[in-house]
Amino acid sequence: MSLSSHLEELRKKHETLSDQVEDALQHPSMDALSITELKKQKLRLKEEIQRLSATA
Repeated sequence: MSLSSHLEELRKKHETLSDQVEDALQHPSMDALSITELKKQKLRLKEEIQRLSATA
C-alpha cells in the first residue's frame, strides 16, 4: 500500500469517526464515555495523518 493510499484510508476513517461523534452528540442516550472514546480515536487518527503527511 502506498503512502498516499494509506493517508486516504486514514482520512476516510477520520471522517467516519467525525460522523459517529456528531450522531452520538445528537442522541442523549449515548453515554459520555463512549463519545469521549470516539473523540480519542479521532484525535489519534488526526495525529497519525499529520505525522505521515510531514514525512511525505
